Amino acid sequence: MTTATFIAKNALRNKRRATLSILSVAVSLFLLVTLLVALRELTVPAEDVGAALRVAARNKISIASFLPARQLPIIERIPGIDAVSPFTWFGGKFKNEESMTFGQFAMDPSKLTRIFGEAKLPPEQLDDWIKDRTGCVIGKLTAEKYKLKLGDRITLTSIIFPCTLELTIRGIYQGTPDDRNLLFHHKYLDEIGGRDGYVGMWWLKVHSIEDMPRVIEAINKAFANTSAEVRAESERAFQLSFISMWANIKTLVHWISSVVVFTLVLVSASTMSMAIRERFRELAVLKAIGFRRRELFAFILAESFGLAMLGALLGVGGAWLTFTYTKAAGYVLGALALALVAAAGLSLVGRLFKFGAEEDWGRTVSDAVLWVIVAVPLASVAAWLHSCGSVSGMTQNIFLTLEVTPKIIGTGALVAAGLGIVASLAPAIAVARMSVVDGLKTLD
Repeated sequence: MTTATFIAKNALRNKRRATLSILSVAVSLFLLVTLLVALRELTVPAEDVGAALRVAARNKISIASFLPARQLPIIERIPGIDAVSPFTWFGGKFKNEESMTFGQFAMDPSKLTRIFGEAKLPPEQLDDWIKDRTGCVIGKLTAEKYKLKLGDRITLTSIIFPCTLELTIRGIYQGTPDDRNLLFHHKYLDEIGGRDGYVGMWWLKVHSIEDMPRVIEAINKAFANTSAEVRAESERAFQLSFISMWANIKTLVHWISSVVVFTLVLVSASTMSMAIRERFRELAVLKAIGFRRRELFAFILAESFGLAMLGALLGVGGAWLTFTYTKAAGYVLGALALALVAAAGLSLVGRLFKFGAEEDWGRTVSDAVLWVIVAVPLASVAAWLHSCGSVSGMTQNIFLTLEVTPKIIGTGALVAAGLGIVASLAPAIAVARMSVVDGLKTLD
């Protein structure tokens, strides 16, 4: 018997309670990591290599206010600009869905590759789109989600414009940070949208990084003190300003995370107090034979810390595996479900050949049933993860990626470590105050 094995045997003495404690920590930390990862995806927009050279110019009053199309030749004459296109949000619903599941933007198709050079679109498809006034191109993810192909017709009913678009798919692009959007001719929108002569905003690309500050300043000055003043900013700045409108979402996620952690602390502290209370007599014996308070506290702390870190390994590690290697996570859960079913079967067979007592049979059967009950949802989740195959599949393209960064992993581990320490304080204080005589009387 060593100190490590003594702590391990105490921690796993009641295997059912220890398992449930570890799983409660694991599930809570999985939820915490999921919230933090989702918040990061919402508040840290994806970037590509061309983003540093792109500028977004919108109405200074509000992003919902339109700009006059006559601004285009003025912007094109500003030195340092490589290409500029109108960029108007259509806000259409597809297939009578209640909400918009992908973005739709009207632009000048001839400027696509010059402004969004990272978009991979076959030249023949781009030519077909440019020639077809009612044509459009869509992202690969949206095409896969709705099983769309070249030549298919799309009907979009706008919540902004008093019109319905009838579009034909002429191309499918990929390679951008967000392969979900639909792009169509701005001239078509001008004809049927009822806002001819106005655009939602301007999207442009500059020659070099050095030109960026000068171009932004020139655009802002060009329309200063006019009826349609413009606010030009880099693509990154525009994305962050748009995301800043979601401040309440950030607060909500932080509040939910705090509640998860607080509840986890209460559950873990209660479980540890119960486990130590059952061993008061043994701890009193340890005191009687010479163990000091700090040594008993170390035993309790190591037990609590170990259970919390095992939960962190399952919860944080499971989140990382699920969001990084979704199919692999499905295989792991599937193997775990099979292992639980096999363990249940082996326990029943083993008890049968040992001809155990009646009460042993009752406990064996109850444990086997519990394992099977746990294995069924695990198998269902495993099948679902395998069928989804990726984060975009799991979230129906709401999130393209969910990156579990080292910072988030560290946060989860830190929460688990703090949890292990806090949960051990109450039972440790109770043991420190306990006298040997009172401890020996506890479980008489």
